[in-house]
Amino acid sequence: MSLKVRIATHMKEAMRAKDRPRLEAVRLLRAAIQRREIDERIELDDDGVLSVIQKMIKQGHDAVELFEKGNRDDLVSKETEMLRVLEVYLPAQLSKPEIEALLDSAFAETGATSHRDMGKVMSWLKPKISGRADMGLVSIAVKQRLTS
Repeated sequence: MSLKVRIATHMKEAMRAKDRPRLEAVRLLRAAIQRREIDERIELDDDGVLSVIQKMIKQGHDAVELFEKGNRDDLVSKETEMLRVLEVYLPAQLSKPEIEALLDSAFAETGATSHRDMGKVMSWLKPKISGRADMGLVSIAVKQRLTS
């Protein structure tokens, strides 16, 4: 079952269950997917939908941080609930040992030795890790290995 179909099914289930927070989050997600499809004049596949979900999750985390600074606990709880709903659609996250193993493979295959090789390593890793780990943290790990 494609991700878009799964999202539509979850929206119907939330409507039937009268689960307002879940319904609101799924509706926002569907709207973001449709907006991107219309803007780019394409039909998104699962990878495209996943990138929309990841973007929404990143924005949600940023919003939670700002709401916490502003002492808006009501908005923090609302945003956290939405993040909980969106994270259901992410693939299983890689563990630290799995990421380390991929880093070992990337360095072995690309022959990276200096900071100039960072792009080669990241382009090798991106298709294998995308959606399954925070690329910002992976980037930091690659930089650390290149400096050691």
